[in-house]
Amino acid sequence: MYIIPAVDIKNGKCVQLVQGKPGTEQVIIENPDVVAQEWESKGAKILHVINLDGAFGNTSENLEIIKKIIKTVSIPVQLGGGIRTIEDASNLLDIGVEKVILGTMAVENPKNIEELSKEYGSNRTIVALDSKDGKVVVKGWTEKTEKTAPELGISLEKRGAGGILFTNVDVEGMMNGFNMTPLEDLLKAVDIPVIYSGGVTSLEDIKNLSETDAYGVVIGSALYKGKINYEDTLKYQGL
Repeated sequence: MYIIPAVDIKNGKCVQLVQGKPGTEQVIIENPDVVAQEWESKGAKILHVINLDGAFGNTSENLEIIKKIIKTVSIPVQLGGGIRTIEDASNLLDIGVEKVILGTMAVENPKNIEELSKEYGSNRTIVALDSKDGKVVVKGWTEKTEKTAPELGISLEKRGAGGILFTNVDVEGMMNGFNMTPLEDLLKAVDIPVIYSGGVTSLEDIKNLSETDAYGVVIGSALYKGKINYEDTLKYQGL
């Protein structure tokens, strides 16, 4: 299982929000590219980058910082936030993003996944399934669909998605741990890799995740607030 540090970018800085809500910044660090290099130096094999300004409406914001991160690290970067069109995704893949994370555009128009998978290979597309109260939410977690993560996971896997980023919005950024059942239900439903995110607060959480079939876990707040020491997690990075 890969232990994947999160680098969330807002207004050109590395931040951590509570449940993705603007104005809840609890950690603010200058120079996200330096932060990215530090995670690689500590042993990260994959970097999870989110363009929060893109997610909140400004797709082009932070693009130069993203390019800088790609140039300054040698590990793969998976990137999400504000990718609303096939052109947006293609541009990011062409500048060196290893995998794009597609949320609303994939859920609302699954044909986009088919087109990108044919053009770039399914291994470069990840679908973000964000679950709140048992249903997948879209548009920055503001609109609830009628589908569960397993239902959409099965459908989007058939369309060519190469992986799933599953976020439990109910516990995201709350630093209170999480319920394993929603993840286990999704893992049973699909065959493609599933990366978990949301509420990971302790080494015990990571140990428990390592005993599932999860491909990886994204950790943000717990690392930046010192709840988890990244080097301590590496014993669970078995890949």
